Amino acid sequence: MSHNAELVALARSRLLANYKPAPIVFVRGRGCELFDADGRRYLDLCAGIAVCSVGHGHPVLARAIAQQAAQLMHVSNYFYNEQSIRLADELCRRTGFDRAFFCNSGTEANEALLKLARHHFYARGDVGRQRVVAFENAFHGRTLGALSMTGTAKYREGFGQLGPVTHVPFGDGQAVEHAMGPDVCAIIVEALQGEGGVTPAPPGFLAHLRQLADAHGALLVVDEVQTGVGRLGRFLATGGMGIGADAISLAKGLGGGFPIGAMLTTERLAGALPPGSHGSTFGGNALACAAALAVLRILDEQRLMEGARAKGDVLGALLRQVVHDLPDVCEGTRGEGLLRGLVLREGIASRDVVGRLQQAGVLVIVAGERVLRFAPPLVVSEAELEEGVHALRKVLSGYSSLRATA
Repeated sequence: MSHNAELVALARSRLLANYKPAPIVFVRGRGCELFDADGRRYLDLCAGIAVCSVGHGHPVLARAIAQQAAQLMHVSNYFYNEQSIRLADELCRRTGFDRAFFCNSGTEANEALLKLARHHFYARGDVGRQRVVAFENAFHGRTLGALSMTGTAKYREGFGQLGPVTHVPFGDGQAVEHAMGPDVCAIIVEALQGEGGVTPAPPGFLAHLRQLADAHGALLVVDEVQTGVGRLGRFLATGGMGIGADAISLAKGLGGGFPIGAMLTTERLAGALPPGSHGSTFGGNALACAAALAVLRILDEQRLMEGARAKGDVLGALLRQVVHDLPDVCEGTRGEGLLRGLVLREGIASRDVVGRLQQAGVLVIVAGERVLRFAPPLVVSEAELEEGVHALRKVLSGYSSLRATA
């Protein structure tokens, strides 16, 4: 038995079976490459679900983590630490927001958004404003509050009554208008639904949500967990749109693989969560914040946001060519920057395609029912993108041949 197989067998006997991981145990990474316990190399085009923004083993990030670990890791939120202060200042400077709250994940950041919205109105004496308007196919996390806002019913099954949240079709402004009322505290939206199928918001939709929120006295909060930190070629997906969100959530790529999440708010909401109303034991610890500061430096020094735009255009063109050449297997492609989706035809099982790509040494993930999601590290090269799409073409050509002989 190989070392990889031995570890998989041990994992299956000891780990809780709430995941269905591929039978691969990774032990080392370098840039956009991963190596399993048997030494086999894989091209990573999913980056730990858009997390490893600067790739695996980046020397600047690794050095920053090691140096901070040797100096100071954690003191709790009973005290300040320098790294969290500097990170808060840096994020506010880059985004135009005024205040930052740190936690450990995107789920926690979205949980904070929900508590912020409800407590904001509670503090003003408007205790009836508790309902959230969210969107079908949205994904905001798996804690009970974040799960209540997640728009895919199968994720909520078995967990009892959640909410109050009203889910409406993504991109349907009229449905949002009908869902609004005096009990709505917030609208929560993704500028581009990642888990829901790499689906961008229609032009003008977010601006319409801003208008509806203002008209009904509610907040507009934006989930930038997957789309933020340069993935779409700008620091925020909503950057430059002028929608003026009241608060946003960040995570995933912010720490480059080190767990950290953040909620950023306007000054108007600075007092919405007073002392004692919310917290996180590990949130804002010096080690995580040092990692995030290193990621931001790497983004700037290596011009990774500009690269995400240029390399995203290359990836988009490569995927469009696959769609053109294999129309019986592929329906289309969508996305922006280095977050792209390839939509498969009905009857093509996306998870089966992902498995065959793994056998070919290329890692991608699914989004929705029929979408292959590409979210590589921002340090990916054009040659690596071409390598990955070449392997994809070979795998999908096999499906095309089967359909032709059926």
